[in-house]
Amino acid sequence: MSEVIDTAVTALNEKISGGFDGIAKFVIGDEGAVIIDSDGARAGDDDADVTMTADADVFQSILEGETNPTAAFMTGKLTIDGDMGMAMKLASFLA
Repeated sequence: MSEVIDTAVTALNEKISGGFDGIAKFVIGDEGAVIIDSDGARAGDDDADVTMTADADVFQSILEGETNPTAAFMTGKLTIDGDMGMAMKLASFLA
């Protein structure tokens, strides 16, 4: 597992304490994927209700609060496949 994924899992577990109602996946460039569900965040590439894809720099910027997830989506830096409502719900946790 990459250091980027390890860092992402730690950061997401801090932001989403108590888990997430649904299954979301972040695909982070060539680094791998993170699953977020009712148990929190973990490395994995399971099926999800929504999949969000961004490169490592964009993902880190979102986690650090420097980039708004909605703005990243609108500018094409973040792609979303699946349940858009769930993506918006997750974005509120990250903002």
